[in-house]
Amino acid sequence: MSYDAKHGTKVKLRSQLWFDNPDDPDMTALYIERYMNWGITREELQSGKPIIGIAQSGSDLSPCNRQHLILAQRIREGIREAGGIAFEFPVHPIQETGKRPTAMLDRNLAYLGLVETLFGYPIDGVVLTTGCDKTTPSQLMAAATVNIPAIALSVGPMLNGWYKGKRTGSGTIKWEAKKLKSAGKIDWKEYVEMVASSAPSPGFCNTMGTATTMNSLAEALGMMLPGSAAIPAVHKERGQMAYLTGKRIVEMVREDLKPSDIMTRAAFENAIVVCSAIGGSTNAPIHLNAVARHVGVKLDPDDWERIGHAIPLLVDMQPAGRFLGEDYHRAGGVPAVVAELIGAGKLPHPQAVTANGKTIGENCSGRFTGDREVIRAYDQPMLKDAGFLNLKGNLFDSAIMKTSVISESFRKRFLSNPKDPDAFEGKAVVFDGREDYHARLNDPSLGIDENTLMFIRGVGPIGYPGAAEVVNMQPPDALLKKGITELPCIGDGRQSGTSGSPSILNASPEAAAGGGLALLKTGDRVRIDLRKRAANILITEQELKSRQAALKTTLANGGLAYVPASQTPWQEIQRSMVDQMDAGMVLKPAVKYQDVAHKYRPPDNH
Repeated sequence: MSYDAKHGTKVKLRSQLWFDNPDDPDMTALYIERYMNWGITREELQSGKPIIGIAQSGSDLSPCNRQHLILAQRIREGIREAGGIAFEFPVHPIQETGKRPTAMLDRNLAYLGLVETLFGYPIDGVVLTTGCDKTTPSQLMAAATVNIPAIALSVGPMLNGWYKGKRTGSGTIKWEAKKLKSAGKIDWKEYVEMVASSAPSPGFCNTMGTATTMNSLAEALGMMLPGSAAIPAVHKERGQMAYLTGKRIVEMVREDLKPSDIMTRAAFENAIVVCSAIGGSTNAPIHLNAVARHVGVKLDPDDWERIGHAIPLLVDMQPAGRFLGEDYHRAGGVPAVVAELIGAGKLPHPQAVTANGKTIGENCSGRFTGDREVIRAYDQPMLKDAGFLNLKGNLFDSAIMKTSVISESFRKRFLSNPKDPDAFEGKAVVFDGREDYHARLNDPSLGIDENTLMFIRGVGPIGYPGAAEVVNMQPPDALLKKGITELPCIGDGRQSGTSGSPSILNASPEAAAGGGLALLKTGDRVRIDLRKRAANILITEQELKSRQAALKTTLANGGLAYVPASQTPWQEIQRSMVDQMDAGMVLKPAVKYQDVAHKYRPPDNH
């Protein structure tokens, strides 16, 4: 039995409905006999100890999360120490660098599977083993839907990569090496060696890519123990944190501290501010908006700009800076960043409750870094106003631009016209999907020059399917050889959080859903105005309406030619019900299911 401090009464654990239900001895007998067959005793299962699930994301298919296979033992020891019983189970694998066509296709699938497990099995609380990009949001989304006590444990980043005496960050070095190879400065062998150097140990990307971002934001939301997000996967502190996380989840069950108590509107606003301060991934708005929708909090891209744009960049970490995961951890990680924000009065809600039962203010106040190179003082940032911009116009209703990775060369070429500051116009060259881009990028007849705007479409949630990380396009080889390494890139897909490209991406609605990018033609002039947050094709209203009418007919007659057919049942299912990226790319019917563990009791199976 578990004590409910709020109501002062004894309450039953969910697991007792399976293992110790005197109102239905027949079903109790059925459930308990099979769960005893691997050696656990009836006395344990009927002891009133909480059954704690370990949602195991580690596997050989998920090398970034594989360390969780080891960490699970320490989680188990913590659970047992605190008086709980551990039940470990697998979750659907998600590996960003392994899954074709894109790991984003699997985020909602993993979410569905975990919801069914947490709701339909005898689990009182759960440890979410997070890590590689989509693992973290999928598990937070499921915890939000079911709403039993839950706590996340990050697997942690890889150790720093090194190549010829310089730090090499996962993902970031890949984009750099690709440009060097395209420019003829390195050969294929060295290209592979440079990329491989960035992954020297288990763990997720050691850059401020989507994995480090989402685990940092899970901590900022309050869903991890403080200091948990950034510990490298193979450090001893990671095992220690696994043990403490196991202990804490048992306490959370006894306290009935649920995701809905932690992931409040205040917590999401804190996370947005932290995202700007760390230079977080452009995938963060998609994922956090999705988590918010499943817990019943309204969040959209306008919130990200309104709350986060005026926050400075404090963490000097690739791709926006120089350092990597080990450096971020040693400098203090999330607590040190939050301490700066609290000290400057810029954390919106220091009173927000976290998984350890304390507020984020209590956890982080005064935990300033001792390394001012890696984590800057608030009044001495790397960059002011480092949050995302949310652009709108006849090209899309929403698209995100990450300001913290706008390089000096990009700013000089495109944003420094004294007569038209922070705005640029140019000829559009349009690619219909990833394959078209790779096939035609170096075609001289396209006339791509240093002022061209490159577009890619048909790569969104419906179009790819799953929304591919292909918007960070590089210029043609001829321009790279001239030293021009960046052009404006705009698309209805995503890009890797490890990319330093200042792309305009996550465009919603996408071309496949009838968005404005489907109206664009190569040769059109396009204007981007960052001050006005505007992105528009420069055509007459009459021409715009004519193209819209033609697009409506095309979609009604079978769709766009560059949108491929579904190749698996899940692709077809997801495409039929997925929302756009500005709305979190959730499954539309799923968001009405909230707090299901308390609203419903699953029927017995016999």
